[in-house]
Amino acid sequence: MFNMKKFALICLFASMAFGMANAQNTKAETKEVPENGAKIRFTELEHNYGTIQKGGNGECEFTFVNEGNEPLILSNVKASCGCTTPSYTQKPVMPGQQGTIHVKYNTNNVGAFSKTVTVTSNAVDNPRVQLRIKGNVKQEAASIPTGDPNAGKGAKSVRQENKQLKPAREEAKVAPVQMKVSEKPINK
Repeated sequence: MFNMKKFALICLFASMAFGMANAQNTKAETKEVPENGAKIRFTELEHNYGTIQKGGNGECEFTFVNEGNEPLILSNVKASCGCTTPSYTQKPVMPGQQGTIHVKYNTNNVGAFSKTVTVTSNAVDNPRVQLRIKGNVKQEAASIPTGDPNAGKGAKSVRQENKQLKPAREEAKVAPVQMKVSEKPINK
């Protein structure tokens, strides 16, 4: 038993020493970007709609520039879910030129949202870019017709009635249930 502990301790020290030796030999990895090729740069990676009304304008545009020396080709632009629809520049974007990705969010979905659009291209610096849209869609407030002389009175009386109602727990008076334990076996 003593020999097993000694063996385990020796293995532990050996693996630590080996790990330290390898850590000193590894160089910091840097991502080398080739000089030649298409390079993509977006003016913004995120669009915040803020608070918008249900059914409001859920459209935005992301602009990008080809900063490389070869044509930039977008091979795929895909939204994270079906409530977001992207459309994009189909033609190759020449060096120094701009392209756009048009995104439309379905604002009939009420509530906060944060969706991504993944852009895949032949860019040598960043072949896969994630764009993000976010915001909060609010339900439209119920409007009261102004031509009705009784407008608003019905809603007020309903609120007053609700204040007079008591919760079911307070109204229901239930007597405590007493149970007796029987020592007789139950026959099936």
